[in-house]
Amino acid sequence: MFTGIIQAIGHITRIEPRDGDLRLHIASGDLDLSSVREGDSIAVSGVCLTALQPGAAAFAADVSRATLACTTLGALRAGDAVNLEPALRLGDALGGHLVLGHVDGVGEVLEARSEARSQRWRFRAPAALARYIAPKGSVCIDGVSLTVNAVDDDTFDVNLIPHTLARTTFGRRVPGAAVNLEIDLLARYLERMLGARSP
Repeated sequence: MFTGIIQAIGHITRIEPRDGDLRLHIASGDLDLSSVREGDSIAVSGVCLTALQPGAAAFAADVSRATLACTTLGALRAGDAVNLEPALRLGDALGGHLVLGHVDGVGEVLEARSEARSQRWRFRAPAALARYIAPKGSVCIDGVSLTVNAVDDDTFDVNLIPHTLARTTFGRRVPGAAVNLEIDLLARYLERMLGARSP
């Protein structure tokens, strides 16, 4: 479980193909790995991965075929930046919203424009996910917890403050870029409960 509050920007140092899937080697940047043990979870651009061989400033993580098929991780290259967040621990502040690290699909950056000191970003979501995205609701994009400002069919807007732009990979994104999307946990379970009640 995560909060969508990014702790550091890391970088891919090496990508190791392994019998049809991948092992990523990731430099952790400013993320403190001193308390991370082998097998702990770390969200990498919104994808919950198991930390392997954690050291002082780097760790590895295996990425399955299933994860490669529904996230942007398969398109990563050595040197690419990734958002990092360690798993939530009991007693930690919940500054964003509850995030599982189970990406629901891949969206697209449509535009980014200045709005006072912030930026208004527009994204397109796959049609199957768009119905779960609501104004003033929460959405997780590349691991970042964000509030939805507006929704129009399969597109939606969020506002990014200067802190978010500086502390995440959004500052490196351009229109056309693919992003990992995780819908709000409550929307997922609400649909399931309502579906179960249908005759």
